[in-house]
Amino acid sequence: MLPENLKVVILLATRNGAEFLQQQLESFRAQTYPHWELLVSDDGSTDATRGLVETFARSVTQRVTLCDGPQRGFWQNFVSLVRSEAIHGDLFAYSDQDDIWFADKLAKAFNWFRSRPTEMPALYFTRTELMNGDGTPAGFSPLFVRPPVFRNALVQNIGGGNTMVFNRAARQALLATPADAELVSHDWWTYQVVTGVGGVAYYDAWPSLKYRQHARNIVGANIGLRARLVRLSAFANGRVVTWNDINLRFLDRMRDALTPQNAAVLDCYARARHALLPKRLWLLWRSGVYRQRLFETVGLCLGSLVGKL
Repeated sequence: MLPENLKVVILLATRNGAEFLQQQLESFRAQTYPHWELLVSDDGSTDATRGLVETFARSVTQRVTLCDGPQRGFWQNFVSLVRSEAIHGDLFAYSDQDDIWFADKLAKAFNWFRSRPTEMPALYFTRTELMNGDGTPAGFSPLFVRPPVFRNALVQNIGGGNTMVFNRAARQALLATPADAELVSHDWWTYQVVTGVGGVAYYDAWPSLKYRQHARNIVGANIGLRARLVRLSAFANGRVVTWNDINLRFLDRMRDALTPQNAAVLDCYARARHALLPKRLWLLWRSGVYRQRLFETVGLCLGSLVGKL
């Protein structure tokens, strides 16, 4: 059983986020679980972002640390937070700069981690409630029902980074990421690594935050016709091939950390991408990979048929 005063380090990546940042910071203040610290990596903001963080730091009793980001993109900023020597905590929570956390977000995550062995890498993430840029409701993110395991993580990211909380053992697994790694996204990589090394991932169907949708979103909610068209275009224009190239290359470099079963899944899927038909489909089936919805898994098979994996 974990102690009641377990420390959660919030990993907040910022860049010119002053328009919405104050609401996010206030949602940290409102957390019913009080044992948190805030580590902010600012990627060269030229607006009032840094000033808002500094003012917030003076108004709370929790420790707030503001550091300079690498200024090489959003996922590099999050990776720098995971690698930061300023981290001294038990749980770690990614945070975007423009959402609003529900008051019980950290408390619910903590309650789940209390039943997990501390030596096992563990990852918690949730559904989200969507809102427009002005804060008006915009529905919910998709509800996932199939197990969040490596066979899913290899071909689909179902964990929104803004909802993710992971333990110290999961952070140690992430620190084994090659220093020269190129990632598609920090959250997808987190899902792949934690499940790949034999850790456990848990998807909570209850939303933990309001996820703001606006014109400057780097990654938006994966819902609606527009999102489906984006996914189809990703297959058509070869982006999925590029994403797979990146993920598989660096997962292969970490294969010693993967469980034997997951290393076999990785190899089978990698071979399926380049094999001749009909062996290509057989290898895809043998790998056991799947997406959360049946029609998406069918789409995966169709992508394999036309060489778009």
